[in-house]
Amino acid sequence: MTRVLLVCMANVCRSPTALTVAKQRVLELGLAKRLEFDSAGTHVPRTGTRIDPRAATVLASRHYKPAKTRSRQISAQDFQRFDLIVAMDRANLLALQKQCAPQQLDKLHLLLDFAPKLGLREVPDPYYGSLAGFERVLDLCEAGLDGLIGAQTRAL
Repeated sequence: MTRVLLVCMANVCRSPTALTVAKQRVLELGLAKRLEFDSAGTHVPRTGTRIDPRAATVLASRHYKPAKTRSRQISAQDFQRFDLIVAMDRANLLALQKQCAPQQLDKLHLLLDFAPKLGLREVPDPYYGSLAGFERVLDLCEAGLDGLIGAQTRAL
């Protein structure tokens, strides 16, 4: 079993969106017993906050049911428990690197590094923008997760 943690800042927009896509993809591909996903945030102001309603709206528009409804802060145990810890952007990757033991730094990645054809490295934070930003995040999460799941499937 490979365990993957998806990480953004507050765990209410990007990482719950990515988690929803990941969980649906592994179910569709019959990989749920081989790949496990969760999400967390590097700077969660209040643990237990609900997913942003705009993220939920965009997910529903594409027939996804949010896989997680409450935020949580990344913990020291997560660096032990997960095989891959995947950040949405460089700021969150840097925050993870500061918390991570040196021997575990190889677990840290950016999501869009799994979708090199996009020519992007970061999933932008849509929080202060419009619904279109959340749609863009979903597009990028789908591409990144297709690449990540594909890479993990080849490695299994």
